[in-house]
Amino acid sequence: MSMLAPQAILFDWDNTLIDGWAAIEAGLNSAFAAFGKPAWTREQVLANVRKSLRDSFPEHFGAQWERARDIFYEAVRGSHLQVIRPLPATIGMLDRLTHLPLGVVSNKQGALLRAEAEHLGWGQRFRTLVGAGDAVADKPSGAPLHLALNQMGLTAGPHIWYVGDTAIDMQAARAAGCVAVLLGDAGHDGGIAACAPDLAFTDGVQLAARLHALDK
Repeated sequence: MSMLAPQAILFDWDNTLIDGWAAIEAGLNSAFAAFGKPAWTREQVLANVRKSLRDSFPEHFGAQWERARDIFYEAVRGSHLQVIRPLPATIGMLDRLTHLPLGVVSNKQGALLRAEAEHLGWGQRFRTLVGAGDAVADKPSGAPLHLALNQMGLTAGPHIWYVGDTAIDMQAARAAGCVAVLLGDAGHDGGIAACAPDLAFTDGVQLAARLHALDK
């Protein structure tokens, strides 16, 4: 597709801007252990964590999913601020995008997402941070993207990019009517072709450089 410079960019959070997998893995395995289920390796976590908790836990834990949810969140809250790290290209990319309105739409619980952004000192980088449970539905629905854009005083369309690392992110972008932008090779999610993005960039460095060229 032809590439036009966006008027605003929304980002996914985990594995797009930050690495917080250690806390997610710990939370999942605490819940699995409580129900006598086998633990997941990091590779299994990366390959399977896509949906929000309210969409995925009923599949894993049935009628007991709310108990599993409480165990998961207790474990995550105990470590997530200590283990989160920006991905290598994130800060440089965000520093080059300060001329654009930026937001985050994640399938991580909204309170956890906002606590992580505050911990990183990123509160001023984003005009809004929308997480799971904040909208009427979570990704792959377009609802959380519409909520974020509404909070930013914007509307969806081809002038808005949504940047993520999985097929669900690309589906959410299309559901909202935005440009679906893949960051990375999606090796944990079937590869670039399986995700079918509108645009794809190796990392944040390449994305920022392309945007800089478009602005010129």
